[in-house]
Amino acid sequence: MNPYPRRRSSLTVPGGSEKMLLKAVDLPADEIIFDLEDGVAPASKPAARQMVIEAIGSGRFADRLVAVRTNAIGTPWCHEDIIAAGGTGHPALSIVLPKTESAADIGFAERLLLGVEAATARQAPVGLQALIETAAGLAACTTIAAASSRLQALVLGYADLASSLGRSSAADWGPARDMLLLAARASGKQAIDGPTFDLTPGAKQVGDDALHASALGFDGKWAIHPAQLEAINQAFTPDAQQVGRARAILDVLDAARSRGEGVAVFEGAMIDDAMRAGAMRILGKVGSGR
Repeated sequence: MNPYPRRRSSLTVPGGSEKMLLKAVDLPADEIIFDLEDGVAPASKPAARQMVIEAIGSGRFADRLVAVRTNAIGTPWCHEDIIAAGGTGHPALSIVLPKTESAADIGFAERLLLGVEAATARQAPVGLQALIETAAGLAACTTIAAASSRLQALVLGYADLASSLGRSSAADWGPARDMLLLAARASGKQAIDGPTFDLTPGAKQVGDDALHASALGFDGKWAIHPAQLEAINQAFTPDAQQVGRARAILDVLDAARSRGEGVAVFEGAMIDDAMRAGAMRILGKVGSGR
């Protein structure tokens, strides 16, 4: 089984909009993220939570990768969001924890989920994704990435991070991207690029941003509108040559492993098992274990 679920595109959907929740069923996003935080007014949060839980429990998303972006730790709603989402029983569910700033934040969510899983006899553990969108979170992203085996991905949140750093959203984000990518890779986690906010009809910006993030090594990108999905999916989908090469690398490594050898020769160069993760990551983007 490939440890890297396909997250080329992750579409955020406001949890308080029944119309958008229903529409999301048929959209070509690899992951649907039900948003209980920014997309919901404070007075509407309990009702939105219930609407999201009912949507997940309806079975319409049974074959989809889904996530719930809860409210941040320290708000009146976070613990109830985590408990409610964790109790849905959806087998491919994760919690996106906004404004993650420390390993302790991940530990808090994990302990809540352990209790929910024990109470519901859940078979598959609920995953976690850490949304890095403050200066403290960016500074601690290496320890955050290593905080839990159930943590699947680090996500770069540009809007709140720009505010936290006191910088323009149009500034150079290269150092922040590199910090998050390095932290994710060091702990074997996925690195997901944040959204592009330009929704001008026909705009090329989202495609350009997605191609750049893919070239840097990111696994996928958030979308904030269905019109962005095609460009994002295209940017993060490996071509046939890349897929064939990844499968060939795995075949060569498997053959070497069966012979008890730690290294192999591929295309005239020595390779070892460190190449396996990269090959598996490529195949994960086409939804294939091999």
